[in-house]
Amino acid sequence: MSIIDREKLVVVGGGIGGLATAIACIQKGMAIQLIERTPQYSHVGAGIQLGPNVTRILQAWGLGDALAKVAAYPKQLQARDARSGKVLGTLPLAGRAETLYGAPYVTVHRADLHRVLHKGAQVDGVGLWLGQNIRGWYEKPERVYVQTDGPQSIYASALIAADGLWSVLRRQMLVTDRPSFSGHLAYRAMVSQADLPAHLRSDQVTVWMGHRLHVVHYPVRGGESLNLVAIVHGKKPEQFQNWDQDADTRELMQSMGKVGRDLHERLASVPAWRKWALHNSPPLSSASEMVQGRVALLGDAAHAMLPYLAQGAGMAIEDAHVVAQCLSTDGQTVQEQLQAYAEQRWERNARVQARAVRNGQIFHARGLEAIGRNLTMRFMGERVMDVPWLYGEGPNP
Repeated sequence: MSIIDREKLVVVGGGIGGLATAIACIQKGMAIQLIERTPQYSHVGAGIQLGPNVTRILQAWGLGDALAKVAAYPKQLQARDARSGKVLGTLPLAGRAETLYGAPYVTVHRADLHRVLHKGAQVDGVGLWLGQNIRGWYEKPERVYVQTDGPQSIYASALIAADGLWSVLRRQMLVTDRPSFSGHLAYRAMVSQADLPAHLRSDQVTVWMGHRLHVVHYPVRGGESLNLVAIVHGKKPEQFQNWDQDADTRELMQSMGKVGRDLHERLASVPAWRKWALHNSPPLSSASEMVQGRVALLGDAAHAMLPYLAQGAGMAIEDAHVVAQCLSTDGQTVQEQLQAYAEQRWERNARVQARAVRNGQIFHARGLEAIGRNLTMRFMGERVMDVPWLYGEGPNP
């Protein structure tokens, strides 16, 4: 096996977290080699929400204008009862996020965000190596060696594993740790707003809450498209690692059971769905779960979370910003720099993981718990729907 000498940072995984890490680090003057398993980017995916804690970082990287061209700016977050259709509470977003937190709240198609990051990485000069499967790594005193399926091994000063939920590098670091099936299935769809009746079009984020289910929809692509995701309880599919499977409206409606007329009409207007089995990891319990020597985990590889706080991509981007800051700190070894990254990130990531799980329980409540939820949101809507510790805290660009 030949050795490729790269005295640089190697990032494994070309998704949002990996590209964000490459951009953040190269802007700090580091040489970056990014390795991605797929031979070419397909730019697929569903919609995602980016809070001001995330958009302020993207703006600091010089990506604010590119993001603005593809994002939507929802006017408010609205919570509704999935059966009665009643509005439970609202939280203004447009303008309010900038005033309180210094950056906007946006919704965007994942593929569009990926393109923005990919282009940013290319402009900044990140080395992209596609079509390479990573088998693992081994470490020596002065460097870490990254092993591929091919005849070559790469060595570098540090390795950042951003290879996602089923991370190969995480399995090597934490042998017994695996993401587990949450018991929830996500049905996702994207439709053109022009194809919907006027009363079904939307310029806001709406969350419908019901027993063992919830539905979220919001605009993307400048408001031209509507992203929908319906969460139900269900059994783990046989091919659970194939996270993107065909589904149809009839299957979804059977899984959801009885819902109100308004929600039923909205779901029935969508002709086709894609189904995901949702997996997550337990909240992090220490910094040691994110770093080992010259190797650090990032994003889903470090802290897979349920999407019920809309922060999966956001935490990966925050991770990227912090790891770049730490690796550019003078007077420390690489191991000390990566340890500092993990120490700064693990508790916040764990808090988001735990809050996402709790949100799922609140969304899916029944009986007295659901009544209490509805009353609380009705009388304290903005106060309980806003998350100041999430949007106002975190890394400061």
